[in-house]
Amino acid sequence: MKIRGKKNRPRVYIFKSNKHIYAHVIDDHNKKILTTSSSLSLEIKKQTNEFANCKVAKLIGKNIAIKLKELGISQIIFDRGHNTYHGQIKELAEAARSEGIKF
Repeated sequence: MKIRGKKNRPRVYIFKSNKHIYAHVIDDHNKKILTTSSSLSLEIKKQTNEFANCKVAKLIGKNIAIKLKELGISQIIFDRGHNTYHGQIKELAEAARSEGIKF
């Protein structure tokens, strides 16, 4: 089953490689990426020079939540892909929730 966003609730897709974590906010209705954050982003690299770990995942979660607030979005659909809700994925989600994003 594929996860799809709605008009008022875009989908946040999480991709995790061996070195990096990526979070993309996707508007499935218009088929566009609204914003993105990753361990390669300049905002994250300024705060830490580590690769994918739980600390970096928290920073990405907070960063994507701030970007969502700037776009006026407070509710999302969380798409973790094929990753289990554990470790880095869990930290990213909890950091976004702590910033006020609901899913």
